[in-house]
Order: sequence, then C-alpha cells, then structure tokens
Amino acid sequence: MKAMVLRGLSSIEEEPLEQMDLPVPVPGPGEILLKVSTCGVCHTELDEIEGRLKPLLPVVLGHEIVGRVEDMGPVTRRFSRGDRVGIAWIHSACGECHFCREGNENLCPEFQGTGCHANGGYAQYTVAKEDFAYPIPKLFSDSEAAPLLCAGAIGYRDLRLSGIKRGQILGLFGFGASAHIVLQIARHWGCEVFVFTRGEEHRSLAKKLGAAWAGGVEDEPPKRLHCAIDFTPVGETVLRALNVLEKGGRLVLAVIRKRNPVPPLDYG
Repeated sequence: MKAMVLRGLSSIEEEPLEQMDLPVPVPGPGEILLKVSTCGVCHTELDEIEGRLKPLLPVVLGHEIVGRVEDMGPVTRRFSRGDRVGIAWIHSACGECHFCREGNENLCPEFQGTGCHANGGYAQYTVAKEDFAYPIPKLFSDSEAAPLLCAGAIGYRDLRLSGIKRGQILGLFGFGASAHIVLQIARHWGCEVFVFTRGEEHRSLAKKLGAAWAGGVEDEPPKRLHCAIDFTPVGETVLRALNVLEKGGRLVLAVIRKRNPVPPLDYG
C-alpha cells in the first residue's frame, strides 16, 4: 500500500513526509482493517513533525480517519465488512485504570495515540482497535465527518468543560477548526460569543458564523467573559484570557502542548 511516512523530526518547510510502499497491515484480536477514504489534517501533526510532541518513529501520521472495514481480526464483534467507521486520536488505552473508568482515556498511563504511537490514516489502509472506532452516520460525507473526529470532539468537550450557560458570554482565543464548530454550538445554546484571532479574514468569518464581536487577542472586548477557551499554541494568550474573564470565570486550555511557556502569573 502507499503511505506517507514521517521518518525524522524537521521543520514543516522541509516537506518531511515521504511516500513509501508498505505491507498492508494485518488486524489482530479486537482490531479492524480499514480502507481509508479520507484523513483530515490537525495541528497535532505539525507538533509531531517539529518535535513538540514525540512520535514513535517511523510513523504514518493522521488521526481524523474515515473509511470502510475491509477485514477483522479474531474476536472482533462490533463491526462488519463494509461498515463506514471513523478513527480518532486515541488508538488504545488500558481500560482498567481510574482515568479510563471515568472516560478520560487520554490520561491513561498506557495511552497510545493514532498516528503518533501507532500508524494512522495517511495511507491506503490502517489498523485500529474496534473499541476506539466509531460508526459514521449517513448524514455526513467522509470529508464532513473526518474533522468532527478531532476538532469537533475536542471542541465539544472543551465547551462542556467551560461550564458555559445560556445567556452567558464565551470567549474563543484562536479561530481554527475546533473554534469554528464551538462557535456554532454555543450560539445554538443561546450564548453570546466573542472571538479573539489574528487576521481580518478570520474575524469576518467569525461574525458570519454568529460571533457578537471579533477582534485581536490584545483588543478590549465590549464585556468581560464568563468562560473562555484557548485554542492557540502560544503561552501569552493564557494571561490575556485570564485578564478579560469575569470574577469566578473559567478558562479551558484546548491544547496538548504550548509552543512556548505560559508567562509568570501575578496572583496579587
């Protein structure tokens, strides 16, 4: 099969993914072989390529995967051949620790990431654990479903963690894939949304999608925020978000790792 393989860490400008011919993987117990139809691109791939997140090299990247079940390993029961399924960031976890029992498998000591510790979806075929594969509803096309497996799921989780309520003001710092989705959900919930982002194009899109206000990260919003979600890769936005929160407000950090440290906080 054809696959795009990351063999070593580098800057993205060096175009580090190499097309290679690899054997089609064989599914083991509890695994499915997926014929990949679509795989999205996430900022996490950039973190892996440039070394902020340490992948197990060499590796096939990609964790927003949609495809159809081509084959199944022994004791695989949840799916049948031809089923359309999605694969997301979590490749596997122990299923026994208190993190797993509470639904926080990403914190499991034995966590493995798709396209990081196990080969992902930048290939014609990939193998996944059936416990971490998800049926895709018919109303979504492959390309519509793929980003929901990461940007959508992460954004929705962050929105719930924020504790935002109808009628309150939510601030979104950064306006990438997750923030696009969160904005629309929050508006549906009856929240007012302020977007802090670089570039007039992003601000115009935010307003088109329903933002009550859109400006730069350092701009002063018309009101203080009840909750905020920081999607950016830089540490400085943490301080900025805290400075525009209402007393008792909550800030959610929606990143695996910041590109640079969070500056010192003044607790006075």
